[in-house]
Order: sequence, then structure tokens, then C-alpha cells
Amino acid sequence: MNLLKALVTVSGMTLLSRILGFVRDFVIARTFGAGMMTDAFFVAFKLPNLLRRMFAEGAFSQAFVPILGEYRNQRGEAETKRLVDHVATLLFLVLIVVTALGVVAAPLLVYVSAPGFAADTDKFELTATLTRITFPYILFMSLVALAGGILNTWSRFALPAFTPVLLNVAFIAMALVAAPHFDPPVLALAWAVFLGGVLQLALQLPALARIGMLPRFSLDWRDEGVRRILLLMAPALLGVSVSQVSLLINTVFASFLGAGSVSWLYYADRLMEFPAGMLGVALGTILLPSLSKYHASDNREEYARLLDWGLRLTLLLAAPAALGLALLSVPLITTLFFHGAFTADDVFRTREALVAYSLGLLGLILVKVLAPGFYARQNIRTPVRIAIVSLFATQAMNLAFVWHLKHAGLALSIGLAACLNAGLLYRGLRRGGIYAPQPGWPIFYAKLTLALAVMAGLLWFGTGAEADWLRFATGERVLRLTTLVLFGAIAYFATLWGLGFRLRDFRRRAA
Repeated sequence: MNLLKALVTVSGMTLLSRILGFVRDFVIARTFGAGMMTDAFFVAFKLPNLLRRMFAEGAFSQAFVPILGEYRNQRGEAETKRLVDHVATLLFLVLIVVTALGVVAAPLLVYVSAPGFAADTDKFELTATLTRITFPYILFMSLVALAGGILNTWSRFALPAFTPVLLNVAFIAMALVAAPHFDPPVLALAWAVFLGGVLQLALQLPALARIGMLPRFSLDWRDEGVRRILLLMAPALLGVSVSQVSLLINTVFASFLGAGSVSWLYYADRLMEFPAGMLGVALGTILLPSLSKYHASDNREEYARLLDWGLRLTLLLAAPAALGLALLSVPLITTLFFHGAFTADDVFRTREALVAYSLGLLGLILVKVLAPGFYARQNIRTPVRIAIVSLFATQAMNLAFVWHLKHAGLALSIGLAACLNAGLLYRGLRRGGIYAPQPGWPIFYAKLTLALAVMAGLLWFGTGAEADWLRFATGERVLRLTTLVLFGAIAYFATLWGLGFRLRDFRRRAA
């Protein structure tokens, strides 16, 4: 399989999901604005979402995919199916217990994650109720991550990438149709999370059956593969927990700031996650299986070349995305969210957080590309140590920035810590002899910088006065923003083409 084609497929499906995600956020912003109810929901949704990233898409996937790839390449289909059965059974039983504990302990979880809410009894109780409804999401999404890891190992990238679309569809439908029938209406968003989890899992099961990997109940603690995955998960869980705990601490800080701070960070994060998901997650998804295969066959040269390919592609696509987010922050926010209950002050407060996030976007995406260089070698301890350093750096910067920059300082600390994380991962790969840069990097940097300068100049002059975007009608905002994005992209890629870049230069076969 052509990895560039796979990247386009995964990014395309992610793009569809993100577009629907913006529609969902538009609907939520228009219906609920940024206030007490949305703060309560975003905190409630953050808890199961945090655990999903820690257990499912984080530690579990990092430990499971390399072992699964090894079994498939070296042990045959029967042994691989047995491993899938044992892992799926154990995962399911653990998730049942975790979900039950989360539902029962919802008030305690809210108190720990957003202690500032305790001062407002109504807000605290609403957040606890929403948490009880959303918490089973971790059960469904962890099983979805298991299915996605299997399908990706079989090079079935499209379906796992499409699956998140269903969550956004559930959000949109519940917010538009069901919200008036709930008291308070924000309960509809919590049930949308539950429904979205069910739909995503249901979509994956037939695909697993088609490749003969639909799990059956079979519990065996003594299975060698299960024990190896558990041993890898321990440090992986610590590493992923570090980044998620950092986000949770940021929510704690934000809960003590003014009303709307949690929501401003959420809306800015949603915009930042658009390129992070399309590029970082997509690249990490397609890189890990091939890197695992190269490691299993001890092909160090191709291992290094594949990492080099991923880094160049990351810089080529992530750098203009970060620059575009900063320069088009107000046009983006007004076009997507400046409707209904979302005010002009919300626009500029969200802009502050988005610009701060954009400064670290490149680091956030590079981490997704560099970390698989360790995971594929079943070395999880090194990224964990680096993640711990990044956690302390994040909180030190929080204390330094939050007093003057408020919520924007929290966003800035996450971005800068991600850059530190990426830098340390890169240094680790170089020092360990795992990665050696291929020829041509200085020229690549020079051409990339020139193309970015051309794009920045066009966007700067084309955006105009920020205040004008507040008075434009919705249709005019959409037209102007679309024109800016289109011409900015044309200017950037035309400059690269003029400097000698060609699409064929970035084609790469999977292992």
C-alpha cells in the first residue's frame, strides 16, 4: 500500500469528521453559548474522554499494535486470533468495572477535576449528572480502539478513521431535535455522547468479522501475548496519563477563572485539533504498523527513512496549518461560532487561546510522529520519561502565565511543553542511533520558509480589520474565509512547486 495514499484516506475521513465536528460546535455554540451549562458539559465530557485517551487510544494502542503486528507477521492467523480473543475479553471485563466505578463516583470525579464548581451547588450537581450519563463512553470507545488497532494492522485505515463521524452526527441530531425535550436541555448533549459510543462500536464489528478477527469471550491470564501487552501498558499508561493529567490540571486552573474560561479553551482546542487530528493522528496511525514491521525484520535503514519521510511531511503540512490558525483566528471563530448566544467578547477570548495554541501546534503534531519511533521498538519507557519532564514544564509555565494571560496562558503552556516534548523525543531518536536525517534538510528548510512567508503575507493583507468580521453577515464570512483559505493554500503550494517540490517525491510504500 502507498503510505501517501493511506495518509490521504485517513486524513480525508478525519476531515469529514472534523467538518461535522465544527457543525456540531456551531450548533452547540448557537444553542447554549459559553456559560454555566456548557462549562458543566465540557468538564463532564472531558472525564471519560480523558480516560479514553489514556486507556484506549493511548496506552492500550501503543502496547497492543506492535505485539499484534509481530504475531501476524511471525505466528500466523490462528495464534493472532487467539491473542485478539484473550485481549478483548480482559479489556471488556476491566472496562465494565471502571465504568461502574465512574458512574458511582461521579461527584468525587467532578470535585477533583473542577473544584471551582463546588462553590455553585447547581453547577456542581449538573456536572455530576452529566458525568454519569457520559461515563460509559469509555467502555464503547475502548472497544472501538481495540477494533481500530486490528483493522489498521490489516491496513484497513478508512473505516477506523471514519468512525468518529458518528459521534458528531449524534451530537448534531440530539442538539437540534432532542434538546428542547430535556430539562435542562444540556442533558441532550450527554446522551449524544452515549449514543455516539454505541454507534461507533456497532460500525466496527462487521469489519472485524470480514477479516476473521471478531473477538470471542476467552479469558486466559497466562497468555504470553497478554502478559507482554500488560507489561508494555504499565509505562505507556504512565506516559499517556502525564499528558492527560496536564490537561486535567489546566481544567482545574480554568475552573477558578471567570465564567466561560473552560468553554473558550474548548472552542480554541477544537480548532487546534482540526490539523492535529488530520496530520498528527493520521501520520501516527499509518506509521506505527510499518515501523513495527521494519523493527521485526531488523531493517534499520528503512526504519530511519520512514521516520524521515514522516518528519518532512509533518513540517510541510503542519507549519502552514499553525501559521494559518494564528493569522485567521478571528475569521475562523466568527464564521464558526459567532452566532446566537456566542458573543463578541467570546470571540476575542477564544482568539487569545487559539493564537496561544497555534504557537505549539507543530510540537503537538511532531510528538505524534516521533513517539511511534519508540513505540514500534516496544520502547515505551523513554517517551514516558520525556512526558514526565513535559508535565512539570507545563505546570511551571501555568503558574508563570496564568496570572497575566488567564486562560490563554494555560493554552500557551500546553503548546510550549509539546515543543519541548518533541525536541526531547527527536534528541532521543538521534542519540540512540534510531534515526539519522536523510540528505537535503537545509535546502528543504529554506524552501519551506520562503513558501510560508508568501502565504503569511497574503493572509495578513487579505484578512483586513478584525472588527469587520463581527459585522459581516454569515454568508459573507463564509465566502471571505473560504477565499482566504483557498488562495493561501494555492500561494503556499504554488511556491513549493516553483521551488522544485513534486508530489511523487513524497510517495512511500508501506512495509
